Amino acid sequence: MMEFLCSIMNLKKIVAISDHFPNCASPRKKVVSGFVVGFVSFFVFLFILFSNSSFKNPDSDKLFILRFNNSTCSSSPTAIFIENSTQLEQSPKISAKVTDFKDTHVKNETLSASTMNNKAGEVAIGQEIGNVSVKSDGLDQEHGKIFQMLGNLGSSFEACDIFDGRWVRDDTKPYYPAGSCPYVDKDVNCYLNRRPDDEFVKWRWQPFGCEIPSLNATDFLERLRGKKMVFVGDSLNRNMWESLVCILRHSLKNKTTVYEISGRGDFKKRGIYAFRFEDYNCTVDFVSSPFLVRESSFKGENGSLETLRLDLMDRTTSMYQDADILIFNTGHWWTHEKTSRGENYYQEGNHVYPRLKALDAYTRALSTWAKWVDQNIDNRKTQVIFRGYSLTHFRGGQWNSGGQCHTETEPIFNTSYLTNYPSKMRAFDNVLRVIKTPVIYLNISRLTDYRKDGHPSIYRSKYKSVPLKQQTYAEHSQDCSHWCLPGVPDSWNELLYASLLEVGRGSWKR
Repeated sequence: MMEFLCSIMNLKKIVAISDHFPNCASPRKKVVSGFVVGFVSFFVFLFILFSNSSFKNPDSDKLFILRFNNSTCSSSPTAIFIENSTQLEQSPKISAKVTDFKDTHVKNETLSASTMNNKAGEVAIGQEIGNVSVKSDGLDQEHGKIFQMLGNLGSSFEACDIFDGRWVRDDTKPYYPAGSCPYVDKDVNCYLNRRPDDEFVKWRWQPFGCEIPSLNATDFLERLRGKKMVFVGDSLNRNMWESLVCILRHSLKNKTTVYEISGRGDFKKRGIYAFRFEDYNCTVDFVSSPFLVRESSFKGENGSLETLRLDLMDRTTSMYQDADILIFNTGHWWTHEKTSRGENYYQEGNHVYPRLKALDAYTRALSTWAKWVDQNIDNRKTQVIFRGYSLTHFRGGQWNSGGQCHTETEPIFNTSYLTNYPSKMRAFDNVLRVIKTPVIYLNISRLTDYRKDGHPSIYRSKYKSVPLKQQTYAEHSQDCSHWCLPGVPDSWNELLYASLLEVGRGSWKR
């Protein structure tokens, strides 16, 4: 190395003499100068070329984040690795599509997270962005034959944001006939409740610039063989859980091999519900935990108060800690009166906040969740997923003040009518930056924002006749939060399936 530096110093001297005193440099020196410049430049090039390997990421357990700024495209891609929430290192190997959400609700930036594999410096997805040909060993339950699930998707499947797209008409939907699944809550069974239109089930989510596979239920079950999948969260996660159970069940010839272990058919009460798929020795469970953190009480000077412990996880954690796949969500209960008002309700330790903003409390709760995941989840065994906030479509009021959506029969097509990216999900983006455990973020906020037509609205009950008083009551207590089944949550599960294939861990390797 010293010799190398000395040669550079000598080169500087020769060049300096030639530049400032051109007439003093002999022709022989000029030739020697040219030779030295070429020789040293060649070694500098070799040094840079072979030192490139030192820039490879040495740690395998970092979170890999594709950063999407927004969909009309832009300049250079951004890919970062995060370690201990502070150290950032730019990857020279990964290219990510940078999109521009001018017409959407994303104001700043959102993060789509994926994981890295166990070999140092190697990325589980998108390592070499190029043509990807992936085959499934499952059977297409609609066509009765083995099919190529992802096909030749070019660089798009792993390079694009599958949550940035549009709804397109698809007459092959839904995945299961309306009214065919006995496990759909009656409140969201719009077919049995005689909703007169059915066009809302004939839409498919199509990402911009890439294709995603249809959900192959047989393949899904095969990959889930001998495993436990658990949905944890509020009633919107129950919506998604019921959708997946119905999709998977429909693929089976002998449907008696699918049953809820305790024999229950009503899933709206608090607790844990587990569907067993006997032929595959697997379960798909739901644990009711609307806040993820603990509902509690506090004895103060004026008596006992109901509180929400932002610093403690809900007591249900023992029911799902051993799962192979965990799908979390929380959000809708944070909009209720007590949580949104935030007066003498939020507690940390022995302190009850006289007043705390709901968004601040939500962020603290997510931080508690992230710490619990890092301390209690073995990421070599368990894949953690967080499903984003599902948008509502109350018009003329909120859920408890006469908000309506019963006249909506098609999605939003003009993106200028879409709302802003939810502040709760911006808070989650920040938590995603610091959590050490690899997390898949199902960023479904925007795609749900389009679907003002997909809610049960007044079709929460079956009316043999609709007297004026009953109809008036129904119109003033509509459900524009949850989703009819079959319907929009089927697409969430399609994106869940695509995301698990994209990450490709364990039995989900392609």
